[in-house]
Parts: sequence; C-alpha cells; structure tokens
Amino acid sequence: MLHIGCHLSSSKGFTAMGETALTIGADTFAFFTRNPRGGSAKAADPADGAELMRLCQNKGFARLVAHAPYTMNLCSADGGLREFALNMMKDDMARMELIPGNYYNFHPGSHTGQGVEVGIGFIVAALNEVLPLAEHTTVLLETMAGKGSEIGRNFEELKAIIDGVDEQFRSRLGVCMDTCHLHDGGYDIINDFDGVLQEFDRVVGLDRLKACHLNDSMNPAGSRKDRHAKIGEGQIGLDALVRVINHPLLRDLPFVLETPNELSGYESEIKLLRSRFTT
Repeated sequence: MLHIGCHLSSSKGFTAMGETALTIGADTFAFFTRNPRGGSAKAADPADGAELMRLCQNKGFARLVAHAPYTMNLCSADGGLREFALNMMKDDMARMELIPGNYYNFHPGSHTGQGVEVGIGFIVAALNEVLPLAEHTTVLLETMAGKGSEIGRNFEELKAIIDGVDEQFRSRLGVCMDTCHLHDGGYDIINDFDGVLQEFDRVVGLDRLKACHLNDSMNPAGSRKDRHAKIGEGQIGLDALVRVINHPLLRDLPFVLETPNELSGYESEIKLLRSRFTT
C-alpha cells in the first residue's frame, strides 16, 4: 500500500500529530523537532511519545520522518555555529528516543566557502558524536538541490559522508530522497527515473534509501534553486511523480509531502496520489 503523509505542526505534541494525520488520510507524517527557523524546542513528554507509538501501531502507520531545523549547519565555517548545531542534534536524538524506531532527517549543511572536502569532514566528525546516541533512530541524509555551498548535491557527496563515519555506526545512517531536490540538482527523474535509481544504487546502495520527500518543482531541471510546487503544478508533473510512488523499488517507503499547502491541500494530494497508486 502507499504510505504517505505530510509535514505537521508539533506544537500540540506527538499524539495530536498522529490524530491529525488520520483526519487527512495519512499513515505517516513528518514534523520538525523544534522551530524550523531557530533552535528553540519545548520539552517533550515521554507519555505523549508512548501514546503516539501505540496509535501508530494500532493504525498501521509507516515509520515517521522527523526533520531537523533548517538552521542546523554541522559544517559552518563558524565554530560556534557548528557547536550549536551539534548540541541541537544531540538533544534531538534524546527526543527521538521517546518515539523509537523512526527516522531523523537533516540537510547535510553548507560549507560556507571552505570547500566540499572540509565541509564533509566537519559533518562526519559531528555524526561520529551523534550516532552513538541514536540507539533506536535511523539518521537520514537528505539529497539536496545544490544551491550555494550546499553539501549533498550529488550521490557521491552523500557516499563520502557515509564512508567517513565510524564503521560500527554506519548502519544507523540512511538517505531521504527529495524529488524536487533531485530534479533541481540535475537528475532526470522525469524521463529516466530508473537510471537515477541505478546510479544511486551504484554509488550509495538502495539499502540506504529509507524515505522520500515527494514534491513538484517550480524550476526547470538542473536549476539548483530548490523551490517546491504542489503535486502536478510544477516542472516535474503528476505523471512523473506517480511513477515514483509506483516504482517497485520504492513502494514500501514512507512518502512525505512538503508542498506549499494547508491541511486541506495535503488531504487532496493524498487522495489524488492514492487514486493513482497501483495495488
């Protein structure tokens, strides 16, 4: 079956998000672990986390995909910002332990002029401190569009991060594939999605692919701009995105919509995509 959901507000707690997901026909969802544009986070309630896990089990939810804040940059040239990001990520791992067995997705970061190799080195060093804390969480590197000095613009950069992590903790790392980012980054997911997956398997390995952000794009392929569009209203188009959800190698993944929508819009997109899913 198609496991699909969207980003939900975490302001009312864990269980409230699960209940909201059910009202729009979702069986997974994503949420920011804290303010997506800042570092603040309200205290998490262990009982609330346990209640969400019971709800997800009873309703047959796929794994959830938590998202780190956009401001978290593990490879900034500013040492203070790197330390801030590292401490934020460590705190998030403690939060994720309240909802064990789920995913924590983050943008690898921007090297801010230091160069890709230096940036990757900082990311690896941070993950080697964080992953020992992720006992019941899989940490996902997100594929990026490549704007500015973003790291993760191609599969080779993600592979370099994974290979740099201590071998004993590599099993706690995976990848979240974002359709808008892939498209804007120059991968031809419209005409040759099979080829894109073959390239991913060759470089990273399909066993690392754990989740997918399903988004259309406002921009042409290779633009490196990263502007999401509603499903079927962008440059990727509905037919190509339907091929993504129906691909035999991806059908069991959790798909998360990050389209510019309110809840009613997400509900419509979920209904549309379920109607095009081949059982």
